[in-house]
Amino acid sequence: MTAMARKASVKRATKETVISLALTLDGTGKAEISTGIPFFDHMLTLLAMHGFFDLTLKAAGDLEVDFHHTVEDVGIAFGEGVKKALGDRTGIRRYGAALVPMDEALARVVLDISGRPYLGYRVKARGKVKDFNLELVESFFKAVADNAGITLHIELLYGTNRHHIVEAIFKGFGRALDEATRLDKRRAGVPSTKGTL
Repeated sequence: MTAMARKASVKRATKETVISLALTLDGTGKAEISTGIPFFDHMLTLLAMHGFFDLTLKAAGDLEVDFHHTVEDVGIAFGEGVKKALGDRTGIRRYGAALVPMDEALARVVLDISGRPYLGYRVKARGKVKDFNLELVESFFKAVADNAGITLHIELLYGTNRHHIVEAIFKGFGRALDEATRLDKRRAGVPSTKGTL
């Protein structure tokens, strides 16, 4: 598998959202993101930058109703993009982990590109950052895990500032996903004794 092949485009249209996404796994961290939710745009930009992914994303959703539809559908599109870009997953490292501080907050993200979707989310922080409800962070990562086929564990070890907590999580996910999706020259095939993921 060549680095040039590890790209994907996803278009998703429902009665609630219209999303267009382009993802390059072997990028430089360049992001052009517009969801209509400034805090979410900021987090996705951090994810791309710290994961060295090139991500172009435009989403239009029924924000007047709630942010939930847009956030979840972006998670679906991102998960689909990761899955498409990985192809048959030949040569990837498969596992990734990151421990990321953001001032007083410390988050741990561990994942396995297993083909078995699961989200373990141990983050007790609740409330809002401006008008962004922190419950939406879990919704986003559940949609990503389900649609990318990732076993994903996210844990807040400690922290008090909501912005810092969410930022540590998104940066950690970007770093862990970068590690797991990297090609390993030692790996001739799919990283599983079953021969498939």
